[in-house]
Amino acid sequence: MKKTDKKAAVGFIFITLLIDITGWGIILPVVPKLISELIHNDISEAAKYGGWLGFAYAFTQFVFSPIVGNLSDKFGRRPILLVSLFGFAIDYVVLALAPTITWLFIGRITAGLTGASISTASAYIADISTDENRTKNFGVIGAAFGLGFIIGPVLGGVLGHYGARIPFYVAAVLCFLNFLYGYFILPESLDKEKRRPFEWKRANPIGSFKFLLKHPKISKLVIALVLVYIGLHAVQSNWHFFTMYKFKWIERTVGISLGILGLLIGLVQGVLIRWTSPKLGEKKSIYLGLLFYAFGLLLFAFANQGWMILVFLIPYSLGGICGPSLQALISKSIPSDQQGELQGALTSLVSVTSIIGPPIMTNLFYYFTHDQAPFEFSGAPFFLASILMFISSMVIYFSFKKERG
Repeated sequence: MKKTDKKAAVGFIFITLLIDITGWGIILPVVPKLISELIHNDISEAAKYGGWLGFAYAFTQFVFSPIVGNLSDKFGRRPILLVSLFGFAIDYVVLALAPTITWLFIGRITAGLTGASISTASAYIADISTDENRTKNFGVIGAAFGLGFIIGPVLGGVLGHYGARIPFYVAAVLCFLNFLYGYFILPESLDKEKRRPFEWKRANPIGSFKFLLKHPKISKLVIALVLVYIGLHAVQSNWHFFTMYKFKWIERTVGISLGILGLLIGLVQGVLIRWTSPKLGEKKSIYLGLLFYAFGLLLFAFANQGWMILVFLIPYSLGGICGPSLQALISKSIPSDQQGELQGALTSLVSVTSIIGPPIMTNLFYYFTHDQAPFEFSGAPFFLASILMFISSMVIYFSFKKERG
């Protein structure tokens, strides 16, 4: 792929991810209301089901993402990305029509089977990156997340006013349009000479962990990444339940708050990181990012008014300089013909955190908010997440110390 084609390809993958994340973001403000309607109970109880829905999606993705990652190393990134986008469109239709809570689980499992858009996009970015621009290009993924979370939740909050199911129909249409965009516009990133045969022994969750074990120099960095992702579920899996419970926010307010968060993340990972990466270097960026994450989450835990939590989004969002730098350090250590396998393995690990994270955070929220709670502390998930960020920084410190030694 020529240099100009590579620049265009980064733009293509950005648009594809932007539409994908917008579709995902649209449904977030209405999930608590839809679950509450289907189980005929309150927000505290709905949060538990929300966590287990996250678990269902993550578990199926954990099983199938190594297969998808290895398939992308054999057949290329483009066809795998297209299948994933089409699978998400089907998922949203199922969720929109769900007559019972069981159908929500069926929809999430369907998405987990095909949900490889992020890992395949990561491998796509790795294919077309050099050591010099790798961190900046991985930042594009974060920027797409950020901007998708500006458009999606705000739109979902507005649409939610007309019914809890309307945003799911819109998300399905967006995913299908994204599939068409990818089919007609998105080029392939993996040259045929760089592809490798599919191997079942490498295309399973255990094989993915064996892949990571074969590269012990990245083990501590991977552990740190896992702790970060578990911690982030305090926000990702719990924000809409927490704000509706604590501040009595409606769908529109939840959507706007998530839109503000998306804007801040987009600015940090799409703009600020272009300055922090060359000026601070990857190691300092990781430390500083974890510090901001820990501080922001601690502030969330003890916020007692709605305006406070909006202000506290600023330090939390600055933590976004950590992720791309940490991912770039891991990616640099792996050969180019194994990037798909690496991203599949990392996605499996992220899926493990998503198996663990949502039930932990939402059940912790439920434990401290239900009628029989020992005492009321709805910010407990944020407090736990802050501790996890601190532990992650310690793991990274010892990793770098060993490297220097």
